[in-house]
Amino acid sequence: MNRRTFIQSVGAATALQTMAQQYAGQPAGHHAAEPSPNPHPNVIWILGDQFRAQALASNGDPNARTPNLDRAAINGVTFQNHLSGFPLCCPFRGSMLTSRYPHHCVPGHEYPLPEGQKTIADVFNASGYRTAYFGKWHLGGFHEGKERAAFFITDPARRGGFESWTGYENNNSQWDSWVHGGSGSSAFHYRLPGYETDELTNLLINYVKERAEERKTSAKPFFAILSVQPPHDPYIAPESFMKNYNPERMILRPDVAHVPKIEEQVRRDLAGYYAMIENLDWNYGRVVRTLEETGLLADTHIFFFADHGDMHGSHGMFRKICPFEESIRTPFIISGGVPRYTPWKAGRLPVLSNHVDIAPTTLGLCGIRKPEWMEGADLSYHRIGNPPAASDPDSAYLQCVVTPNQLDTPNTPYRGLVTREGWKYVCFENRSWLQFNLNEDPYEEVNLAQMDRYRPERKKLIARLKQWVADTGDRFALPED
Repeated sequence: MNRRTFIQSVGAATALQTMAQQYAGQPAGHHAAEPSPNPHPNVIWILGDQFRAQALASNGDPNARTPNLDRAAINGVTFQNHLSGFPLCCPFRGSMLTSRYPHHCVPGHEYPLPEGQKTIADVFNASGYRTAYFGKWHLGGFHEGKERAAFFITDPARRGGFESWTGYENNNSQWDSWVHGGSGSSAFHYRLPGYETDELTNLLINYVKERAEERKTSAKPFFAILSVQPPHDPYIAPESFMKNYNPERMILRPDVAHVPKIEEQVRRDLAGYYAMIENLDWNYGRVVRTLEETGLLADTHIFFFADHGDMHGSHGMFRKICPFEESIRTPFIISGGVPRYTPWKAGRLPVLSNHVDIAPTTLGLCGIRKPEWMEGADLSYHRIGNPPAASDPDSAYLQCVVTPNQLDTPNTPYRGLVTREGWKYVCFENRSWLQFNLNEDPYEEVNLAQMDRYRPERKKLIARLKQWVADTGDRFALPED
């Protein structure tokens, strides 16, 4: 199979989903046992770092082995047009937790969560939930220098208000990962004994088992987050997963630059990348099995998403930050039990969703109204069938507010949007940069931003982008056409 036959069609994805069902041993539409009398569902967020939406078998990737996530996509809802509105770790994480746009919260790399900023954990705490966080944080304000970020101790006041917090600031060494938590005499800091994703999953699994025991005497629900560094580079996974991938057999996306040294690096990186993804998928399955064994699956919504994607040589670029599809488009799957709702929806949704929508949607699934300081949309009715409070977003806002020092991606701030009709427009200050019709050109090979034929559409996109800038209180000098 060559690059031009890269599987992308819905038909191919459907076939892969059927295979995933057989692999997982459960038919489509399988649901767990009936929920307990507890009226408040639990929620678990599981997120990886640099996991692009295209890297799922259910989305047609022939390299991917993701049976557990594919089953989740079948039994849950998949937001096919989910975006990372600022595809960079720290800004995304600030928006993920607060539902505030980066220019109001965490505007750049290594910026801290503002002191006193409320998060979704505060809302759940006030609603009678237990809250816990495990893994990568990257919101403590550490600045890379002589000290490793793994040894930086995040100020307890900047840990997002979680009742229980075991994490680390940042770490690009999956076999040498350190976590810390607590404060004062209860503080701890230790090295995880094995591969990061496996060990952090162990912590979450232990937490779930504790909550299951607690449920015997208390109906208190929980909200927990598992945040892992993989599949972020370095692209290394346990050998039992690495052995499944040969660089020479990796199928490259059609938009990977036809440059020998780039292709060589991409093949080498992808072999480790997909091994890490398979390992994360396996650990996702472990969490689901634990919920099932403890009787909590029917009471628990499970979210899977990522902070941003990874270019892997597409358009000659690597890693993140840029507004191309491989960087901004990420998985967003809501699954789990919770069959108490009627109707209870499943399937693939064309709905646009952005990073600021994750928290309000989570609260909506639990029957909790989003606070006024959250800026995103509650899209929960796409899962639980409640009538919408407002229409779905007509577009999603893209930003690069403060640029980091990256070598393989654009180094200039930008603003942009993706529309419900499939248009993407991005500009630098006072200058158009990118314009694509994603319906006709999904690999973004024809840039229309400087073509007069497409000026009328461009003017409409700029007008909508101006409205986004105004509505969000942003500041950016947009071009006229």
